[in-house]
Amino acid sequence: MKITRIETFPVRVPICPEFQIRGSLGFHAESPFLMLRVHTDEGVSGVGEVSCTPLWSGEDQVTAAHLIHNFLEPALVGQDPLAIERLPATMRRAVAGNPFTKSALEMAMWDILGKVAGLPVYRLLGGPVRETVPIKMSVSGAEPERAAYLADWAMRQGLKALKVKVGIEPEADVARAKAVRSAIGPKVRLGADANGGWSPRVAIQTIRRLVDECNIYFAEQPVAPLDVQWMADVRRHVPVPVMADESCYTIQDAMALVRAGAADILSVYVGKGGGIGAARKIAAVAEAAGLTCTVGSNLELGVASAAMAHLATATPGIGAEEFPCDILGPLAYEDSLLTEPLEVRDGAVKAPDKPGLGVELDDAKLARYRVG
Repeated sequence: MKITRIETFPVRVPICPEFQIRGSLGFHAESPFLMLRVHTDEGVSGVGEVSCTPLWSGEDQVTAAHLIHNFLEPALVGQDPLAIERLPATMRRAVAGNPFTKSALEMAMWDILGKVAGLPVYRLLGGPVRETVPIKMSVSGAEPERAAYLADWAMRQGLKALKVKVGIEPEADVARAKAVRSAIGPKVRLGADANGGWSPRVAIQTIRRLVDECNIYFAEQPVAPLDVQWMADVRRHVPVPVMADESCYTIQDAMALVRAGAADILSVYVGKGGGIGAARKIAAVAEAAGLTCTVGSNLELGVASAAMAHLATATPGIGAEEFPCDILGPLAYEDSLLTEPLEVRDGAVKAPDKPGLGVELDDAKLARYRVG
């Protein structure tokens, strides 16, 4: 089997108001993503998704399409799509960086492999360690009244854990978290995600307040990913687990965080490291070091959400029961690009049981939301 060509489809699907995220990195109100199909000479195709936003990842649908058609497609055409361990190296030699773009191609290879084998991706990864994947709501860094409404809305959707965006201004951060805690009651698990918005001193002071006044149970990316020792300093001085997100893109990042004692939890993405395989390796590093992982989100659409669900279903190093995952795409958008949307029930998502990723793009929806 050989790769023959790659189709790309730039899209913009409206985000539901409840999931328009404001945080220290700005306002995420729309997603300039790129969907794709990898075709083969045996008639089997795989779907992928570049779920990227320029403010956060430095990639968008324009850069992704350019790199795919001018660098990655020429390198991949004629290659065996089933050689998944080999193809990331081929892509690295074709173009540096751009992990979200590469991850879309890698997940399409997994989709092809699963279809050829007649197995869902989570079976190819070793089988399920959980039947469904608990997820949590990300509450925007809005005014307290709006944040409380969003938290209440999430509870009414059946979600059982939340995190609130902070890292914007300490007093407003605490007020927002207090409003969310008041809305959800004392027993629902609540984390805080600063997206690197605090200095180490402010992070320590504010996290302590959030623990005392809002009963948060983890603090995500309290400081910018500039010096891993900053986060290590914060971790030593706060009473809750610290999660690394923007500090953890690669396996080498994971090892640096472990060596520095900078985190208790690593937030892994299918996109950040360049694919499902890379995310699994980061989770293995964490597991070997006695840490755990969750799955983070860039408000992925359906294809990448399916890839995340397969990853979390089959990876023992992901502690989704203690730290629910951010697989929010099935709830975040006003419409789905899939012929059959992912199932979300009782605050958890289920990986599809069909071969490959178990999802197919709806061509009519692709045409409706296509841009450019």
